[in-house]
Amino acid sequence: MKILCIGEALIDMICTDKGSSLSQGQNFLKKPGGAPTNVAAAVAALGGNVELAAKVGKDPFGKQLIQVMEEFGVSTKYILQDDQHFTTFAFVSLMEDGERDFVFNRGADGELNEDEINSIDLTDVSIIHFGSATGFLNGPLQKAYISLLDRAKKQNIFISFDPNYRHLLFQNNTDSFIEQSWYFLKNCHFFKLSDEEAMLITRTATLQDATTVLNNETTAIYTITLGKEGTLLGYHQKNSTIGSIAIKPVDTTGAGDAFVGAVLYQLCDKTLYEIEKATIEEWNSIVTNANKAGARTCEYLGAMEALKHLNNQIFL
Repeated sequence: MKILCIGEALIDMICTDKGSSLSQGQNFLKKPGGAPTNVAAAVAALGGNVELAAKVGKDPFGKQLIQVMEEFGVSTKYILQDDQHFTTFAFVSLMEDGERDFVFNRGADGELNEDEINSIDLTDVSIIHFGSATGFLNGPLQKAYISLLDRAKKQNIFISFDPNYRHLLFQNNTDSFIEQSWYFLKNCHFFKLSDEEAMLITRTATLQDATTVLNNETTAIYTITLGKEGTLLGYHQKNSTIGSIAIKPVDTTGAGDAFVGAVLYQLCDKTLYEIEKATIEEWNSIVTNANKAGARTCEYLGAMEALKHLNNQIFL
């Protein structure tokens, strides 16, 4: 059985000139990424069978993204190249006041459409992971997300969701993000949030209040990542916190994606019925292992570089 990840595949352009705005910056580091792309890479690095459904430009950057995924062992059969749109870029710089200067040049990733998604063979797919807020921006990908979710429900495929909220994408339209997130939260089997996302989506001021809302309004198993404090596990209206391992962090980029990839890797050979019957002890073990994967990626600079160092031996 295999895992299918859907969503953005893009190039992050990170300004390396400390404290500079994008207009002032002269030096940029080019990094392949995108949340579901990172999750797919994590699953493959751990030894899982995974495919990525995404769209990139028919340009050198799209070629690089495909090549990087193939090097990880991710199936690229459903990474489509669009000769009408360029590969998506995200330009980021951390300025002196601590704020991020951000420009999102959306291209091919948002053009993945419903017909292309419907052509994907789901026969051997046990899990589908929806993993980026860009799927909630207006465009073909938004409709493709909903279409694939509906197919997954009809075929009893395990559905995983991580909203990956980006304030700079939705700063003027958070209501739309929250509304769309709730549709997925109520229709998935597993979701992962950060503590900030949990409070944003539930419109609450404390994590305890957020979990109360999630427990009342959803039926999925869920996790809320808490950084060095570990992860909160929501299991059938019961909550517990599972600690992580001590590390010396270098870069936290991609840690959440590695966490999700590790969760899905541990579930991919199970049927939906088996997963739904999993005990809290089994989920504690799954989250403990996923915490290790997320923590280990923080010891390296850059998400993709960090994911190269993942393997299932970290679970021992």
